[in-house]
Amino acid sequence: MSEDRPGRPPLIALFEEFRVRRNAAVGIGVGVLVAVTAYLFRVLELWGPAGGTREYPVLGPEGWFLLLAFVLAIAVGLLVTAALTVATAVSRTRSAVAEDGRRN
Repeated sequence: MSEDRPGRPPLIALFEEFRVRRNAAVGIGVGVLVAVTAYLFRVLELWGPAGGTREYPVLGPEGWFLLLAFVLAIAVGLLVTAALTVATAVSRTRSAVAEDGRRN
């Protein structure tokens, strides 16, 4: 075995450099907040009753909207996480390029 191996796998070091764990925590928080808000507005009918009548089999309307809120939370969480990670990557890349330009 070679003793030149780094202490951490490169992918984990990259995740730490781009602060993916923090970005995921923020993304999940934002996603849950958006989903809870949408669920409450829909189920409590804060904007008034929904137009038309529908039947919601098995789970009833609250159950189906809870499932939709879960999907919304995951989607918004992933979107926010990806956006924050890309922003961090761009920022780190720009600072590395600027630092490299100052050295030359």
